Amino acid sequence: MALASTPTASIASASPGEARRTLAITGVNHALHDGYTDLIYVLLPVWQAEFGLDYVALALLRSLYNGALAALQMPASRLAQSLGARTVLMLGTLLSALGYAVAGASGGLIGLGIGLLLGGAGSSTQHPLASAVIARAYGSAARGPLGTYNFTGDLGKAAVPPLVGFLLTLTGWRHALWVVAGAGLVVAFAVGRLLPRDSASRRANPGTAARTPARAVGAPAGRGGFRLLVAIGMLDNAARPAFLIYLPFLMQEKGAALTTVGLALSLVFVGGALGKAVCGRIGERLGVTRTVILTETGTAVMILAVIALPLAPALLLLPLLGVMLNGTSSVLYGTVPELAPGGQVERAFAVFYTWTLGGSALAAPLLYGRLGDAAGPHWAATASAATALAAVPLMLALAPSLRGETARRA
Repeated sequence: MALASTPTASIASASPGEARRTLAITGVNHALHDGYTDLIYVLLPVWQAEFGLDYVALALLRSLYNGALAALQMPASRLAQSLGARTVLMLGTLLSALGYAVAGASGGLIGLGIGLLLGGAGSSTQHPLASAVIARAYGSAARGPLGTYNFTGDLGKAAVPPLVGFLLTLTGWRHALWVVAGAGLVVAFAVGRLLPRDSASRRANPGTAARTPARAVGAPAGRGGFRLLVAIGMLDNAARPAFLIYLPFLMQEKGAALTTVGLALSLVFVGGALGKAVCGRIGERLGVTRTVILTETGTAVMILAVIALPLAPALLLLPLLGVMLNGTSSVLYGTVPELAPGGQVERAFAVFYTWTLGGSALAAPLLYGRLGDAAGPHWAATASAATALAAVPLMLALAPSLRGETARRA
């Protein structure tokens, strides 16, 4: 979990107009990539029926995308130091679009797997680079914009999976993937043309590096707090896909048609978008510790309720579950710049996303997939609730560092 020695935070924030444009373009890009990531859930039952896959194999398919996404976060950050964040973000979006085009043109599992790997590799660029670009553009006022950025990702999650579900009623899944690949080409062009140039990542060097505003005013030193934050993020990110992998099958057991499965996912993602929009602000009022304990405990309770209830009331609960399921991440992301070791914001975001996304990519097939095959979707989803609860004691361990920061700001 060690950080490289090249800091990338900049001293001056961008002009208000450039900052708003940066947030808007990175937000659209985030919506596309998060939609790309989560449309896989809609297609899992389709792929299971077509290729005769068990739950481990389905989780592995998802992990091809998320594993590539996680593994290439750090290389993407290093590449941005040479080419600039805007160029790497544009190329990443093009690569993700190409990946889904390849998957759509595939005739079997091998081609599908290659397409998912390419798509995940392209999506690896946007989380650390866009987060760091926003943090530099807004300076000490970055927590709110970072929450907005995370909110836009859930807009993509709420829009793209149901769109794919609708397309599946009109055509095959391969043609549906060509449509979303075309959307990626449009967004890549917009990123290349409209995103303000961000040269800070190429200018930075160890001799001239500036600290983040939070570090400059005396945020907690050392790596212990950041490591705890990463561990909490890993558990939070593992719980979410562990539940969502099995949600389509839980819904089908309750009598849901494929379009209703798409609706169920959309309800979770709409709630998730709301959670990311409001939980960051709630965290500023209640404190990070109380907010995370509330959302993780609420996640566990809501998951268990959805498992137990029949279809109609379960659907009604899904938006609230989405609020809890995704709300934690907005609080955690906003805390990364404040706990970044040495004030190295871009590297801290890359490390955070690498470990949190990588952990969930490994846990899905190795733990939750095997559990689903052995005990069924109900117990696997129950395990995701237990995973969310496991973040609570770690949050309590992190609390003293956060209280120290609050005291200095008071």
